Amino acid sequence: MPATRAPATSDPAGGDPRPAAPPPPVPPQPPPLLPLWPLAVMFGLVPLWWLAGAFYLGWSLLGALLFAWLVVRGRVPLPPATGLWLLFLALVVLSATRLTAPGSLPAFGLRLGFYLTALVVGVYVYTLARERADLAAVLVPLCAFWLGLVALGWLGVLAPRLALTTPTELLLPAGVAGDSYVQDLVHVAATEYSQRSLDPIFRPAAPFPYTNNYGSAYAMTLPCVVAFTMLRGRGALRWVLLASLPLSLAPAFLTLNRVMFVSLGAGLAVLGVRAALRGNVRVGASVVGVLVIGGLAALFIPVAELIGDRVESSDTNADRFSLYAEVLRRIGDSPWLGYGAPVNLDTVTAQVPVGTQGQLWMVLFSHGVPALVCFLAWFVAAAVRCRRAGSAAGQWLAVVPVVCLVQIPFYGMASPTLSIAFFAIALAVALTEREAAAGRARPAPPARHPEAAPA
Repeated sequence: MPATRAPATSDPAGGDPRPAAPPPPVPPQPPPLLPLWPLAVMFGLVPLWWLAGAFYLGWSLLGALLFAWLVVRGRVPLPPATGLWLLFLALVVLSATRLTAPGSLPAFGLRLGFYLTALVVGVYVYTLARERADLAAVLVPLCAFWLGLVALGWLGVLAPRLALTTPTELLLPAGVAGDSYVQDLVHVAATEYSQRSLDPIFRPAAPFPYTNNYGSAYAMTLPCVVAFTMLRGRGALRWVLLASLPLSLAPAFLTLNRVMFVSLGAGLAVLGVRAALRGNVRVGASVVGVLVIGGLAALFIPVAELIGDRVESSDTNADRFSLYAEVLRRIGDSPWLGYGAPVNLDTVTAQVPVGTQGQLWMVLFSHGVPALVCFLAWFVAAAVRCRRAGSAAGQWLAVVPVVCLVQIPFYGMASPTLSIAFFAIALAVALTEREAAAGRARPAPPARHPEAAPA
């Protein structure tokens, strides 16, 4: 039987003594792409959340869904100036030590949830816009929100007395549902009207409890809709949105929101000046088109007369100024952390707490001067950064922080409207950065050398 030889345990003589080269490193896998559907559920289904009475109370839960996706994804880029907002949030949390009654904690937690959710929405949209080539697709959830806003606005025009008891209202304990603030949030109505007015005017408000929130959201979202029509040159949604622009004017005008007109006018003025300085005919023409449509609508809806009648038959201006004066008087006693929340006082004529009737006054009174500085600085930083946008769509999105800065002294933003602002601004920042990166990557044109003079 022939013997078998065992395999050699060492290299034969003359073999290469060097160890085998290590395998090449495996390149890191890119993080998974974020899905678009959570934003569509959050913003596109707002009429459903409104009918359920869960628009306000469930908004932070929808934000938690976005946060879960960000955690699962990992390696999330943060938008510029996020540190300012994180500092603002820290000051808000610290101001809870100034609350004097345990009953103030639920409302405090609700407002804090709105501030946190806005940041989560901004980070989610910013990340989504950086990794997707089609930015128009990222805008679709906000455009769906716009269509719901217009539809519910028309519901207020056609059925101004409509009010509904919602499932959320029925499920809440009687003591909680009976609170006047909670009742405003869960017992939905198509319009808002002042019971103190001599001639009550039903002003569209749905899906919000207050018509000022409707006007605020309208002014923030309109530039985004126009930007979408510029990013997407064809498609059914584009034509639906174009048709919705003139249809939206009737409910928007009937809100009689003066600050809505002023903030949108300021945004259009900034946009027009930038277009003129840059010679951007397309943006200038779009601004003129929006103004012409609004002017034609004003011929059929006497909005100036209606606003004048409303001001004469109510004490809204006197109430606001008395609240503002009381905030300035009391903030000197607690300038660093405020009072934690608005408070009811008998020293003012208004039927609303001191520290309301404007986000500026709410932040100043509830959370102090440093928190207000951080809040305003975030929007100023966003406005400065977005002004570099060069495309037509980018320039329209860039006016959203301008609109917000005009609204902050007069409209409250501790609501889902703050998430709308963060959505639009995060997309504007991402688009501006993409355009800047494309400009740096573009090769410079070859230098021209002067021709040599003949000898």
